[in-house]
This record gives sequence, C-alpha cells and structure tokens, in this order.
Amino acid sequence: MLSYYGRLSSEVYDMDKPIGHSFGDIEFYMNRLASCEGIILEPATGTGRMLIPLLERGLNVEGFDSSKDMLYVCKNNCIKRNLNPKLFEANMESFSNDTKYDAIIVPAGTFLLIHNRADSIKVLHNFYKHLSNGGRLIVDIFLQSDISIGTVSTRTWKCSNGDIIALENKIAEVDYINQYTISYGRYEKWREGVLLQTELEYFPLRWYGVEEFKLILESIGFKDIVISSDYKFGQYPTDTEKVITFESVANK
Repeated sequence: MLSYYGRLSSEVYDMDKPIGHSFGDIEFYMNRLASCEGIILEPATGTGRMLIPLLERGLNVEGFDSSKDMLYVCKNNCIKRNLNPKLFEANMESFSNDTKYDAIIVPAGTFLLIHNRADSIKVLHNFYKHLSNGGRLIVDIFLQSDISIGTVSTRTWKCSNGDIIALENKIAEVDYINQYTISYGRYEKWREGVLLQTELEYFPLRWYGVEEFKLILESIGFKDIVISSDYKFGQYPTDTEKVITFESVANK
C-alpha cells in the first residue's frame, strides 16, 4: 500500500528523531519565539519533536498534520508528559479556522514536501491569512545538492520489543524544470525472520533558490524578511549543506 507518513514511517520517525532531538532548530526556534505571547501554530507537527519542547517552555502552541499515524504518535507523546495541546488533522493548503496566530512555524524543511509550485504558493497565502497583523512566519528550507537517481540507501532500527524495521530508499524521479524530486521508501518490519508488515512511501521534495523564496514571500505580502543559515540569525547562506531559515512578518 502506498502511503505518506504511514504507521511504520511514523514509528521510525519517533525512534530516529525522538522528542527534543535537535538539529540546532529547537534552540533557535525557542529563542525566536521567546517574546511570543499569543498562539503559535506548527503545521505538519509530526510526532511532536518540536511542539513538545515549545509547550514545556510555556509557549501556547497548536499543531496539525495530514497523517493520522503521525498525530496518533504525537498525542501519545503529549499524554505521557501531561500535555494537552490543540491538535487536529488538516492539510497546509486547506486548513481553515478563525484563530489569528502570532507565529506559524515550519521547521526541518517540512514545507518542501509541498512539491507542486501552485500548491506551495497556496500554502503560503493560507499562512498569511491565518497570521495576525505583525505575526511571523518562520520556515526552514534546504538545497538538494546531491541528487543520485536510482541509488539505494538502507537503514535499520531495532524496536524496544526486538522487532527490526528496515528502510530501503531511492530517488526515482528528478524534475529540474519544476524543481522537485520523487523518492520511494520501502519499510519492512521483521520479527524473528518473519515479515510482519510492509509499507511503500511516496516522498516528494521540492527545492528553491534562496532569493527565489524571498521573492515569493514578498509577492504574497510578507515584509521584513530575514534569511539565516545554520540556525545563526541573520547569517546569509554560504554553505549549500546548511539549513536556511526565512523569518518574515505579515504586514496587513
């Protein structure tokens, strides 16, 4: 069955990137959001890796995800820590509510999963609509600097009960004109040599030029755009391997 962040993928994500696991982003986002007194929204909140540390810092954060399996893991992770944030199932391009958020955050390059350009523009317009006047959008992107079609990578994880989950991943398609790749990941869960479950994941990933993304934000109406690299605020990118963060303000 073809899935998108299905049960096995969500289980692996929770093991591989547990709550509080940071690439430098958790500390960066905590610092940037420290003065935020209103509600913060994290679209594609996943298992709560970022959401939960922000909640434990005392910030008012809501989250949503399009994956039921991711949300299930996230809710359980919150329950274990006696947290009860507002969590809901939705898509970035179509979610709609009456809340005006002081900040919307999309860390770890998750925004790049919206690989269709028209859809990605729609998402940014939707974010702008849901921000308060002066509210901030903080988004991470990264460049795809090493694209090898057909090259297979394999990883394995050992579950707490001894089960083994294996992932075989490869890039199957590159569209240089429209700036995205399509990868397929095959997850398999094994117990004592017996295959218990398998899952085929469709994984699209877009890329943007640095100034291209800034121009897109400006065209939507965002102002005061600050570009950062490697989670160093205001440090313009010079290394193609580092995460690039855009912080911008909704000026309504």
